[in-house]
Amino acid sequence: MSSPPYAAIRGWGMAVPRRVVTNAELARQIDTSDEWIRSRTGISQRHVAGPDEFTSVLATAAGREALERAGVAKTAVDTVIVATCTPDRPFPATASTVQHNLGLPNAGAFDLAAACSGFVYGLSVGTGLVKSGMSRTLLLIAADVFTHLIDWQDRNTCVLFGDGAGAVVLQATTQPQGVLASNIGSWGEGETMMAVDVGGTRQPATPALLEQRRQYVYMHGREIFKHAVRGMCESAERAVADAGLNLAAIKLVVPHQANLRIIEAVAKRLALPMERFFVNLDRYGNTSAASVPIALYEAAQQGHLVAGDLVLLTAFGGGLTWGSCVVRWGSALPQ
Repeated sequence: MSSPPYAAIRGWGMAVPRRVVTNAELARQIDTSDEWIRSRTGISQRHVAGPDEFTSVLATAAGREALERAGVAKTAVDTVIVATCTPDRPFPATASTVQHNLGLPNAGAFDLAAACSGFVYGLSVGTGLVKSGMSRTLLLIAADVFTHLIDWQDRNTCVLFGDGAGAVVLQATTQPQGVLASNIGSWGEGETMMAVDVGGTRQPATPALLEQRRQYVYMHGREIFKHAVRGMCESAERAVADAGLNLAAIKLVVPHQANLRIIEAVAKRLALPMERFFVNLDRYGNTSAASVPIALYEAAQQGHLVAGDLVLLTAFGGGLTWGSCVVRWGSALPQ
């Protein structure tokens, strides 16, 4: 018996920390202003995790909602993927913690690291597992607590990021739903355009390096802007073409929520109106791998998507990484 050729998105969920930090609050701590942040990024506020809201906690909450919405039995889930670059600890995988938290006895679990592109990478990998027959019901979660990597004295980075998690359930189906085509890529030569240098095996943390604040994220914004726009646009065009479609067929574009200027530049290069792009970074900031599934969740909850709609997901992140997926929205019927 052949494997079903599609992996439908059957459920979705999200979770964000309790605490909301506004631009006004940041302006009381560093040399910035609400106007400065809004005009350069489009961000008004972000959610910041507390000490009890680490990555697996947010991932578990998002995954639980996705499973409940999908209505699948816990015993039916056979794979858990957590896309994150801020795991609970170096090992074991945060996905194993989430699998235990959710009580999924039959699921294998692993983490995937592709920075802000993590959800799109995970969706591509998860779809491949389902289409190959290796998985039939897969829980994909993207979760990051990126504010733990932030130097709150650096206004160029601390205003950008927030924390959160988004999840989807993929299920095998013969219906033409889920990812129709995807395109992912990487340009490792640009790895130092955005990175955290200290804490890995290349540069273990030492008192001297910590004193230099090398454990925090740094980025070269102007260079990243150019690569982000090109990477997202080129991968989007390839994914759409591989799906046998054109951009006119796309109902909604859900981009990585990093910076409003980047999204506007992508829209201009793709010759699509901004009305076709779903944007919510004003309320969440850049939640890294979680940004696309959180935006997808809100787009679905707000009625922007109905069964049969074609959705383009596109993202860009450190690595450098990028990727896009064309998704036919709809829920699988039990097979």
